[in-house]
Parts: sequence; structure tokens; C-alpha cells
Amino acid sequence: MYFREVYYFKLIDMSFKEKVSEELLLEEEVSKQNEIVVFNDDVNTFDHVIDTLVDVCDHTPVQAEQCSLIVHYNGKCTVKTGDYKDLEPRCSRLLEAGLSAEIV
Repeated sequence: MYFREVYYFKLIDMSFKEKVSEELLLEEEVSKQNEIVVFNDDVNTFDHVIDTLVDVCDHTPVQAEQCSLIVHYNGKCTVKTGDYKDLEPRCSRLLEAGLSAEIV
């Protein structure tokens, strides 16, 4: 009897975990995440890009430096992901700072 109760609770626990996982997957599908992509140019310095990403996108200096290197070598880099309402003013500030960026 004792083993059946333990087994029963394990089944309930597994069922709960599966239900929570399904709900999280559904929420991820429903809320579409947009991205700000910064493109390489021949105008801006690494320091300017790094400082701007720290200021506008709340990056750490190390994260901003890594993004600036990715932009330099790959031609573009996703610098921020989120809801469009949050990304729009950030992208505008990046453009005002002279960076080439767009929301995708």
C-alpha cells in the first residue's frame, strides 16, 4: 500500500510538470518576440557602438563588446529581443545615435 501511494504521487507530480511545460510552450508561441538587429557600417567606432549598446539596450560592457565584434565580422547581430512596444523606442535611439538598426 505504501508503495502505491508513493507511485501515485509521482504520477500526479509528472502530470503537473507536463501540464506546466505545455502551458509555457503555448505562451511562447502566442507572444511573438521581435528582435533589434544592428548592421555593420564604415562610420561608427567600436567604442561608440559599445557605449550606445550599454546605454540603450542595457548591455554589460562585455556583452556590448561581443555584439560589436559580431556586427563587425558577420555584418549584423541581434542586440535585443522582446515585445515590439519595448523595442521600438530603443531602436529609435540606436538610429538617432547613428547606428544602422531595424526591428525584425
